[in-house]
Amino acid sequence: MQEALGNEGGTPPTPELQGRTETDIVIVGGGFTGLWTALLLKERKPDLSVVLIEAHLCGSGASGMNGGKVHGYWGGLSGLAASLGADAALEAARLGTMAQDAIRSFCTAAGRDVWWKEAGNLRVSTSDAQDIKLRNVIETAKRLGVSDTAVQLDKGALNERIRSPRFRQGIYYPEGANVQPARLARELRKACLQAGVAVYENTPMTAIEEGDVCLIKTAKGEILCKQVVLATNVALSAHRLASPHVAVFSSYAVMSEPISELHDRIGWRGDEGIADLRMFVHYFRKTQDNRILMGSGSGPIAYSSRYGDSAMNEDIASAARAQAALSRLLPELGKPRIDKAWGGAIDVSSDRLPFFLSSPKGRVHIGCGYSGHGVNATRIGGECLSSLVLGEKNKWTNSLFCRRAVPKFPPEPFRTVGGRLVRAAILSCEEAEDRGVRPHVAARFGAWLPKALNIKVGMR
Repeated sequence: MQEALGNEGGTPPTPELQGRTETDIVIVGGGFTGLWTALLLKERKPDLSVVLIEAHLCGSGASGMNGGKVHGYWGGLSGLAASLGADAALEAARLGTMAQDAIRSFCTAAGRDVWWKEAGNLRVSTSDAQDIKLRNVIETAKRLGVSDTAVQLDKGALNERIRSPRFRQGIYYPEGANVQPARLARELRKACLQAGVAVYENTPMTAIEEGDVCLIKTAKGEILCKQVVLATNVALSAHRLASPHVAVFSSYAVMSEPISELHDRIGWRGDEGIADLRMFVHYFRKTQDNRILMGSGSGPIAYSSRYGDSAMNEDIASAARAQAALSRLLPELGKPRIDKAWGGAIDVSSDRLPFFLSSPKGRVHIGCGYSGHGVNATRIGGECLSSLVLGEKNKWTNSLFCRRAVPKFPPEPFRTVGGRLVRAAILSCEEAEDRGVRPHVAARFGAWLPKALNIKVGMR
């Protein structure tokens, strides 16, 4: 984030909101979702007055801290087909491609330096269990008539892209790119300001009242408006519209020092984003200066909506797993120094897809449940939320992202206690499988439970 701010040449924060103001639309949250929504509203209705408030700086939350991998849902096709059906899975993937096209157009416009690198996406298997999952992915793509979206790579073909003794075979997805996420957030902020969006940073919302006229209160001001968009990521886990359908997990990442002769040592000459086929996935990519970002989606689970718990961004064990994965998956690099480690909460929906909906009165609209797939899905969010605000009936509001009935998680304390037990069991299973040994019977049972209970999150 500091690098992105530095790239702006000392651009100061926008002023904090003070006093009373009136507008057509208020957007709460200055991450990708809020910024895309504001920009699309102004593109479609230039005369609409739009105010965006952000508690800190635009892009300083989850949007600016994510792994920067940009891809839609072709990689999740087999899981989506199993849980939602083939038609819904294909619909999600095709809308993700539309979002990918829009993000590419924005990122590659003249004058925007967001380190956009488009070279596809790789998934690699590192165990027998992951080989089975890989075959299922390939078979599903063939069965649904989209085999060109997921190309199987044997060991030889995979070695032509990246060499590792841990990698057995792979899948190449042509749809995939990497971006410097904080730079993208700040470019979206700039575009919103240029489009006439009134942006107030360091302005947290303190209260909201929904009526024929909505009232948003902040520490030093208030806003009267016709409609409100809540794009506050994990904070929505406490909102009545979202809380039954969202759980708060966490993800951790590390950034290595610059690695000399990276290309020659492991043959990684392209710019693919890469991930293994664990459920608690390891995901990684390289930067322009040959650092490697390695992430692990295995962080702790928060109790209820306590997204501010220290475990969400200060869990040493989770950061250590990401660091260990760098050395284990790419052993030819030795043990490069880690220059930075960080973690954060992620909003995981009960069926692993984001959802966008309006309150019964139709004045408040929310979007959440990104489940760690943020960059591409937030553009989908911008399309859906802006369409809901404008009352449009189109491919976005008619899509499964807006129309489906999202399942509910079990009530507390069963949600968190059960989730933590299943998490521990799956971690134990996946670590055993990577060592080539059979997981303990108790771990296998715990990992099997979500499938037995038809709970989509945690189902291997």
